[in-house]
Amino acid sequence: MYAVVSTGGKQIKVTQGARVVVEKIDSAVGDSVDLEVLFAVDGESICTGGQALTSATVTAKVLEHFAGDKVVVFKFKKRKGYKRLKGHRQLQSRLLITDINIGTPGGAPKAKAKVAKTVKAAEEVVPVPNEVARVDLAGPAACQAKKSSGEPCSNKAKEGSDFCGVHSKKASD
Repeated sequence: MYAVVSTGGKQIKVTQGARVVVEKIDSAVGDSVDLEVLFAVDGESICTGGQALTSATVTAKVLEHFAGDKVVVFKFKKRKGYKRLKGHRQLQSRLLITDINIGTPGGAPKAKAKVAKTVKAAEEVVPVPNEVARVDLAGPAACQAKKSSGEPCSNKAKEGSDFCGVHSKKASD
């Protein structure tokens, strides 16, 4: 079972018991927080939106707050003597995912039915006649032009033409 949650403007795939690092959450260490669920999957049911997703919840416990790795911002303009060096450390929180609950199974069959319809529609579009496949495998035919000695040209014809690149120019003149 896993879920995709949104926090701090980012989406994260989480599983139960996982530890994740997100942008700082305004909760004290040890508090429990609920995260916004975008997508949830159980062994046999999928929640993707609407009513089914409103009942899905992901609960996490705040383990710690800390500053992330330093990001160096260096500005430079050549031949102008302009150099600026700044650093930034983003505040982050480490969370422990304690519970993923998809909720009532009422919404899941609708999501499954929708997936089944799209697969069925894709199967109806896929069939291709055998003749088209044989033409694609054959590739372009030989050039129809004759050399000055009278023997046929051995080059392959360009797509959509009866002549190769050399003879197509001569044939159009």
